[in-house]
Order: sequence, then C-alpha cells, then structure tokens
Amino acid sequence: MHKGRLEAFSDGVIAIIITIMVLEFKVPHGDSLQVLIPIFPTFLTYVLSFVFIGIYWNNHHHLLFAAEHINGKVLWANLYLLFWLSLIPFVTNWMGENNFTQWPVALYGFCLIMNGIAYYILSQILLKQAGKDSKIAKVIGKDKKGIISLVIYLIGILLAFYNPKISLALYFTVAIIWFVPDTRIEKTILKPDNR
Repeated sequence: MHKGRLEAFSDGVIAIIITIMVLEFKVPHGDSLQVLIPIFPTFLTYVLSFVFIGIYWNNHHHLLFAAEHINGKVLWANLYLLFWLSLIPFVTNWMGENNFTQWPVALYGFCLIMNGIAYYILSQILLKQAGKDSKIAKVIGKDKKGIISLVIYLIGILLAFYNPKISLALYFTVAIIWFVPDTRIEKTILKPDNR
C-alpha cells in the first residue's frame, strides 16, 4: 500500500484539530487589555496543546518517512492515534475554562497519555512490519523518550488530585523533552546512501 494517502489524511485531520482549538477562543467584549486576563488560562492551554500537536505531527511525519510500506494494521493504528489527537481541543478548552482545576487537568493528562500510547502502538506496528534491521528500527530504537513520557504523564494525572499546577509542570516537561529534535532521524534517514 502507498503511504501518501495516509500522510495526506493525517495532515488534514491535524490541521482541522488546530483550527478547532483556535476557534474555541471566545472574543472578549471591550477594547482594553484587562478583558484578555480572563482568557489567559485558555490561551496558555492552547499554546501547550499546539506544541503537543506540533510534536506529534513532526514525529508522525518522520515515522512515516522512515516507513517503506503500510498495511491495514497501520491504517487502523493511525486512526486510533488521530482519534486521541482529536480529543485535545475538548480537554484543552475544558482545562482552560476551569482555570486548571483537578479533574480537567487529570483528564488532559489522560488524553496525553492515550496519545502517547497510540503513537507507541503505531510505531511498534510499523517496526514489526519492517523488521529489526530496517531504517525505522534504527530511528525508533528502544523509544526511551516515549516510555519516560508515559511515566511522567501517569505521575501528572495522579498529582492532579493533589496539586494540578505540578501536573501542568510535568506536562510542560514532556513537551520540552520532545521539542528538542531527535538527531537519529536525520542521521539515519538522510544519509547519502538512503537518498
């Protein structure tokens, strides 16, 4: 199966997700800067979610770039990832509207962990399909960052019931971990012999 349609469909869904998030902003009445203060939590969650979606889009692009073939399992695993990504606008808005209270922060973390699990499933299916000596196996490796992220998300979810601000700090930490580009991808895929 050719992967072009999968990439195009995924890009379209991710673009719609970002659009939905920005449309959730309610325009405040008034022309002073003070009217923006109440929507600051929503803006902060939008920035965090935008970064997460950007990270997933970037890594998804690299993952599919490294994959040589896809099959039905890959299509379903990709849809599973897109399902969890599509819930980010809802949890983003709920968390921002409720000023980072415990349940919205916990549900936001749950959505993040499910996205992480879905991405892990997709990558493992692609890895199994390609084999141990494939380019994608070299790119993914043991996925330490992915496993560490899932642990941090789980801790963040549990801590949301104690102190939601600590949970937010942990979610930001994961975003920072993934924001730093993984050089293995370019080194493995863009070697002169792989062009």
